[in-house]
Amino acid sequence: MNARPFLKWAGGKTQLLPELLARVPAKFETYREPFLGGGALFFALRPARGVLSDSNRELVATYCAIRDDVEMVIVLLRALAELHSPDQFARIRGLTADQLSPAHVAARMIYLNKTCFNGLYRVNQSGEFNSPLGKFQSTPVICDEDNLRACASALASAWIEPWEFRTAIQAAGTGDFVYSDPPYLPMSETADFTSYTSDGFHAEDHQRLAGELVSAGERGAHILLSSADNAASRRIYRFLKREQVSARRNISSNRDGRGEVGELLCTYRKTRRTR
Repeated sequence: MNARPFLKWAGGKTQLLPELLARVPAKFETYREPFLGGGALFFALRPARGVLSDSNRELVATYCAIRDDVEMVIVLLRALAELHSPDQFARIRGLTADQLSPAHVAARMIYLNKTCFNGLYRVNQSGEFNSPLGKFQSTPVICDEDNLRACASALASAWIEPWEFRTAIQAAGTGDFVYSDPPYLPMSETADFTSYTSDGFHAEDHQRLAGELVSAGERGAHILLSSADNAASRRIYRFLKREQVSARRNISSNRDGRGEVGELLCTYRKTRRTR
């Protein structure tokens, strides 16, 4: 069975995979993904060597638990699925990672992801998960055992770390492939309703990311970045080759915000910089 993302993630790239795969280098050394999220491109490629990282420690712990102890995660998810209710959702949401084993952290994250509003992972400034219970016409699949095992197999040889993006990208050398899918710059003042860590990810972070990607490209790494297509993104990533493609965005705070949107795919090219 081919593995697919076990988490629904805001900005997830499953819909965009054909465009991403068309820009993957024919050969590369180590695959590096510093904003892991749902991991759609990693699972599609299943590289021989992968370094996956994210600053969201609960997300990293979840991936490590799937890799290292998937059967225990499945046992815990089965129990959560059988007892799913609004009261249980509230109780599980109120737990914190420091109270739980790695397998319990993974089961909690997957359970909340499958049952919360629109699959939206969101935390407040204290780092507490605060998405409400979702409304579904039928109970969602909480424990997809076959896919979880397929994901564990794909992750078996991956190195997974709770790194900040600078650390992850600075480790890239000649021939490595770096795919970056950072939290999007908002399309409008009201669109930035998600936060994946309590610190957020702002325009200044995108500017630092752009510099790190250019430096990695100058070292000989292959670079691919996906970003929302707006004026701020085009300005910040102006030193990369930018191409516009269409993508379907399924997670938004309202129905009007969903549908086809412009996406920038950026790759590195050596060129003389201009202001």
